[in-house]
Amino acid sequence: MGGCAPAGLRLLTCPRVAGRADIRYRRAYEFACTPQELWDAMEEVDQFEAWWPWLEEFSLEGGALKAGSVLHGVVAPPLPYRMRLRIELTRCEPPTAIDAVIHGDLEGRASIEIRPCDLGARAEVAWTVEMMQRPMRLACRFGRPLLQWGHDRVVEITVAGFRRRLEAADP
Repeated sequence: MGGCAPAGLRLLTCPRVAGRADIRYRRAYEFACTPQELWDAMEEVDQFEAWWPWLEEFSLEGGALKAGSVLHGVVAPPLPYRMRLRIELTRCEPPTAIDAVIHGDLEGRASIEIRPCDLGARAEVAWTVEMMQRPMRLACRFGRPLLQWGHDRVVEITVAGFRRRLEAADP
């Protein structure tokens, strides 16, 4: 299916604002499928832990990706820390958009917008979160390159998981 076409900006910042440890990320990924096929793969939430080794203890309240549903899980990146998250879906418009509020070891907002493109589907993801764990707040302030490396590996693994799933679904 080819590599990611990183159209758009990849941005991870940990601003040094007194008392805050924010992470902001924005990037677009293209997939060789329709927006509906990408959405269908995203809805296979019962497969998330099998696809992504960084995700543990995953569950979904609400039965489907819809406004009001809540995703729970633990993110365990290839670094010595774990983050417990609760993600409330505040807007779901299949197959084009999700907005969410994040709580737990991260606090913030995230979104995904899916649009048709020349390759098939373009997913634009963005989030702004604040690290809540004291060690992670310090890492954000003083170890940004290592934190960025761990963050980027989790995102790469996530995108690669969707790509493998979509390839497996091709007839």
